Amino acid sequence: MKFVDEAEIRVEAGDGGNGCVGFRREKYIPFGGPDGGDGGDGGSVYLVACSNLNTLVDFRYHGVYRAERGQNGSGNNCTGRAGQDCRVQIPTGTQISDAETGEILGDLTEEGQTLMVAHGGWHGLGNTRFKSSTNRAPRQSTPGKPGEKRQLHLELKVIADVGLLGLPNAGKSSLIRAVSAARPKVADYPFTTLHPNLGVVRVDDQRSFVMADIPGLIEGAAEGAGLGIQFLKHLSRTSLLLHVVDVIHHEGEDSPVDSARKVIEELRKWGEGLEEKPRWLALNKIDSLPPDEVDAHCDTIVKALDWTGPIFRISALDRTGLRSLTFRIMELLEHQRDKEDAEQE
Repeated sequence: MKFVDEAEIRVEAGDGGNGCVGFRREKYIPFGGPDGGDGGDGGSVYLVACSNLNTLVDFRYHGVYRAERGQNGSGNNCTGRAGQDCRVQIPTGTQISDAETGEILGDLTEEGQTLMVAHGGWHGLGNTRFKSSTNRAPRQSTPGKPGEKRQLHLELKVIADVGLLGLPNAGKSSLIRAVSAARPKVADYPFTTLHPNLGVVRVDDQRSFVMADIPGLIEGAAEGAGLGIQFLKHLSRTSLLLHVVDVIHHEGEDSPVDSARKVIEELRKWGEGLEEKPRWLALNKIDSLPPDEVDAHCDTIVKALDWTGPIFRISALDRTGLRSLTFRIMELLEHQRDKEDAEQE
């Protein structure tokens, strides 16, 4: 399935039904009086978060969603039937904004969460509403109000606990394949990852977390170069960024230190709070180094970067250091969740 994380749709709520002008006409009842009923309310349009969906691709082919119009009122004080609501399922993690004004209307991050995006029109009043002691035969009614109509912009931001960050070919896809059941494409050329991949990392039978792999960043990404900038928004919901760096200096490419600095600089340019998130360093592909040179080589990279956060020496290929890494991540996430629960209480 093609991964689509942005789409525009039009939503149209139903108009309210018109009120009725009617008079009671029955044999032997000469003064029946007004009996025109009210119209029905128009249906509203709701967006509902659904965890079974993971892309907005369906909205590329079905762009208009309409709720039902309210039925007109009728005689004998009969009120028109209300229009049926339109409920549209969207992926969990979708942010909804008005395409014309840019106003953010809501952010559906939990299964079943509902947002009304277009209110149905109010019903019109029948002539029964206007009778009085001085106006016993009113011939007036009101029409139903039109329903709201909006052009919406939908933006999907995947929900994950940990986000993988790094240049193309740093080994992010290999890492998520090694620790989860996700199977993103892996090859010896850059940009094999073309869309975000999610994997559930199971530490034990009772504990797990979700890891997200996005396309690699390149220099100038914040100005629109490459693919990664299109998907940096997917890291905004993560609790931890895992910066994956290839420790090997390949011919014709930047050194590991320069590569890491480029990613850090693109994070700073992008902003939106990503540079403030907890960020750990994962020095990958240590299996390519002689065992007696691993420590010295990694220490040189860490010292040049002046890195103060946690550091992990790993190999996604032979799984070296991955167990320790996943357990440490799980401990951090559990600590954050306990802290959030305590603050809510």
